[in-house]
Amino acid sequence: MCGIVGYIGKRDVAPLLLEGLQRLEYRGYDSAGVVITSPKATGLRMVKAKGRVRDLEAKVPARFKGTTGIAHTRWATHGAPSDVNAHPHMSADNKVAVVHNGIIDNAADLRRKLEADGVEFLSETDTEVLVHLIARSEAEKLEDKVRETLRVIEGTYGIAVMHADFPERIVVARNGSPVVLGIGEKEMFVASDIAALVAHTRQIVTLDDGEMATLKADDFRTYTTEGTRTTSEPTTVEWEAASYDMGGHDTYMHKEIHEQAEAVDRVLRGRIDDRFSTVHLGGLNLDARDARAVRRVKILGCGTSYHAGQIGAQMIEELARIPADAEPASEFRYRNAVVDPDTLYIAVSQSGETYDVLAAVQELKRKGARVLGIVNVVGSAIAREADGGMYVHAGPEVCVVSTKCFTNTCVAFALLALHLGRTRDLSVRDGKRIIEGLRKLPAQISEMLKQEEDIKKLAAQYADARSMLFIGRVRGYPVAREASLKLKEVSYIHAEAYPASELKHGPLALIEPALPTVAIVPDDDLLEKNRAAMEEIKARSGQILAVAHQEQEKADHTIVVPKNEDELDPILMGIPLQLLAYHTALAMGRDIDKPRNLAKSVTVE
Repeated sequence: MCGIVGYIGKRDVAPLLLEGLQRLEYRGYDSAGVVITSPKATGLRMVKAKGRVRDLEAKVPARFKGTTGIAHTRWATHGAPSDVNAHPHMSADNKVAVVHNGIIDNAADLRRKLEADGVEFLSETDTEVLVHLIARSEAEKLEDKVRETLRVIEGTYGIAVMHADFPERIVVARNGSPVVLGIGEKEMFVASDIAALVAHTRQIVTLDDGEMATLKADDFRTYTTEGTRTTSEPTTVEWEAASYDMGGHDTYMHKEIHEQAEAVDRVLRGRIDDRFSTVHLGGLNLDARDARAVRRVKILGCGTSYHAGQIGAQMIEELARIPADAEPASEFRYRNAVVDPDTLYIAVSQSGETYDVLAAVQELKRKGARVLGIVNVVGSAIAREADGGMYVHAGPEVCVVSTKCFTNTCVAFALLALHLGRTRDLSVRDGKRIIEGLRKLPAQISEMLKQEEDIKKLAAQYADARSMLFIGRVRGYPVAREASLKLKEVSYIHAEAYPASELKHGPLALIEPALPTVAIVPDDDLLEKNRAAMEEIKARSGQILAVAHQEQEKADHTIVVPKNEDELDPILMGIPLQLLAYHTALAMGRDIDKPRNLAKSVTVE
């Protein structure tokens, strides 16, 4: 959610930090701030502002020079958005400054104890507790001050700390919230996301939970919160700074919708095995004997990743004939689920850092489960915690609302389902059929995107709706759920998804001319059942937009989607509905890349 950027070196630090914050704007935030110093300075200097990074930049004075600094974009948890509640937070003597992502669970107790000792708090935040504890520590080294503080902290954190008495270093720590080091030439960076780093270095080190680091201009070292040195070798990230540019599009969402053909080609590249009509997925660390021993598959994700998991579960059942289901990770981790040794668990996350998913993975690992990860970000926490998995290779996704990563995750599940199926009972003929269908996807996506102008006109007609109903049956239901979520996220129109088969069990009471229905109607063995559901809606004067493989007589409008194999059709049917959500939001004047109240990476509970 929140964003951290830090730098230590020889360059003028304020412009670097502001640029880094701008690259993290997509994560969602409501205020921003920066603190700087240099070896010749007498203390720390800070500027904070409620609002966007541009509001912060306007407040930074001309003579705001330094060579070391940390900066932050905040998404409010404790205390309303304000200049005072914005990060960084600084001690009363201007010596200690902290930026923090996460939530300190015992902040209220610690705050009461500090106030009883005479400490005055300026903000409503949990983060200010960290500042005062570090400032009051009698340890001689900054690292020890931070370590001593973290011992009494309960909760999640990614932090960066500066101290006026130690201007030649930044100390950082991680527990449940991402911290990434960027290794430069006689300069070092730190951030909560590699997006803030790739313009300056592609050599990174990702901290593990319970790990800290000290950054100096010409060196870094990592160690545990107990003080034991750790060995962290830099890795090279694939993504370049240009990957985060808009590339001539008006919004990142529009760009990312149009990148999907190329993105799907990437997730397929090098993985198809024509000889045996299967796929190569070496990263699974799951040999044929292990695969055949799987008796059930449980998929865990949140939001869009959960919907991709629902599509994935259906493909695994259809192609591999293994019982499979998907569940929100945020629910799974709290219900004390029975962990079966014969069940394969799959954790899904675009960022690879989603806290609820990561916590579920850690609980499963503690109970001895085998866990695979399907993520987009190489080296992310879930990728490191899992026993194996797949990268979806969607490339950087900047818009808060996920599009291309959803599509690539669904394709990744198709590959996994094919792999498991061919290891078991799926025939060579069916394997070849699915491979041919997968190869068609990029061209079919490109063909579908040519309908954008027509979809834009449809969106204008639905932009006045106060609520919309999305329906689908079996394969179409997860598509309806994801399409409903997209519309809610980006346009703020209330939308609800329901199984088409459940209409007569309650939702028909809602049908009226003012409530449009979007019906997912694939040309499969349930076509006539779906047409019957549309009949029920039309009989009650409901308005229908169908997404189908052919014009639907009972629909007021139809978006025609290219036909693929039945099992793969859901991957294509969601794409025009991404455009519908986009153009509806555009017609309503919404902030498309930064929807209100939302963040790209949900790294807190």
